[in-house]
Amino acid sequence: MPLVPRIELVAIPGLPRVRPGDDLPGLLIAAAQAAGLAFQDGDVLAVAQKVVSKAEGRLVRLADVTPSERALALAGQAQKDPRVVQLILEESTEVLRVRPGAVIVEHRLGFVCANAGVDQSNVLGDDRWALLLPADPDASAQRLVERVREATGACIAALIVDSHGRAWRLGTVGVAIGVAGLRPVTDLRGHLDLTGRPLQTTEVGTADEIAAAASLLMGQADEGTPAVIVRGARYVAGPGRLGELLRPRSQDLFR
Repeated sequence: MPLVPRIELVAIPGLPRVRPGDDLPGLLIAAAQAAGLAFQDGDVLAVAQKVVSKAEGRLVRLADVTPSERALALAGQAQKDPRVVQLILEESTEVLRVRPGAVIVEHRLGFVCANAGVDQSNVLGDDRWALLLPADPDASAQRLVERVREATGACIAALIVDSHGRAWRLGTVGVAIGVAGLRPVTDLRGHLDLTGRPLQTTEVGTADEIAAAASLLMGQADEGTPAVIVRGARYVAGPGRLGELLRPRSQDLFR
């Protein structure tokens, strides 16, 4: 019988509610061990941005935020809390579009997203707080890789996953905003297709494809499964970083 390609996705159960200052890698490793899940070489550990941000203390109390004049003006257009808009501005390098409910920006990390990733859902149960994206998601992913290797001996990759919308399709999908242990883009140019024709332009967003698969188990609401072990995914091991996924501005057809 020929070997059938297969990918396995397993959500790590039993992770406690993550709070600022928690040892997130330690919590994940302990939860996996308690569930009888053993990390293996080649696994990808995908972790939702929200629990990473909470553990790293990226919570902001809105009472401590003073909106600028620009934030006040944009808040009227976006129909958002001016204090939240102020955080969006502080987390961004450029405002690209504004509409009711969304401020589309270039985030300081380099990607385009809605509201700079500033979020109030599943934070502390009320509207007095907002959560920012991790300060350095690549470093967050690297810490996960190192801690799993130290604890288990397994050589894995890790992704920090966020939900992003897309300019040309409806619905949010999981994308990688932090990468460690794998090359996020797989260049297939020069490889042959089934007819023997060399591929000319094919570059696969491997990290985003894995992130999207993992987000099916993470969910968007009250699922409570923010970490997923992905086994069997094909990727090129090695150093990776978010910047490799970002299209250069000169090639951006939507700006």
